[in-house]
Amino acid sequence: MTKSIFFIAVLLFATTCLAQVKPEMKLNKETNLIEATFFHANGEISQKGTFNLDKQLHGEWLSYNSKGEMITVGSYENGVKTGKWLFWANNVLKEVEYNENAIAAVTETKNTEGIVSRD
Repeated sequence: MTKSIFFIAVLLFATTCLAQVKPEMKLNKETNLIEATFFHANGEISQKGTFNLDKQLHGEWLSYNSKGEMITVGSYENGVKTGKWLFWANNVLKEVEYNENAIAAVTETKNTEGIVSRD
C-alpha cells in the first residue's frame, strides 16, 4: 500500500511539474491575423504576437521573462525581421536594426529601468 501511495505521489508531482501551459490562438477578423500568446511553465506570458494566414510571423512580437517583464520587442513582415528590435538583459538595452532579415546595426546603452521601453 505504501509503495502505491508513493508511486501516485511521484506521478502527480511529475505531471504537475512537467505540465505546460497551452498557447492561446485566435483569428482577428478585422486584421485577418492569428493572434498568439505563449506561456512560461509558471503561467506567465512568454511571447505575444501575430501570424499571417500563411503561418508566417507578421506584425509586432513581444517577449517576456518568467517574471512577466518585457525583454524584447520587434516586428516581422511575412516571416522576416524588420526595423528596430529592442532587447533588454542585465541592465543593458540593445537596439538592433534589421534590414532584409539581417542585422544592419547594433546600439547598446545602459538601462537601469529593468524593462524594455517602446519610445
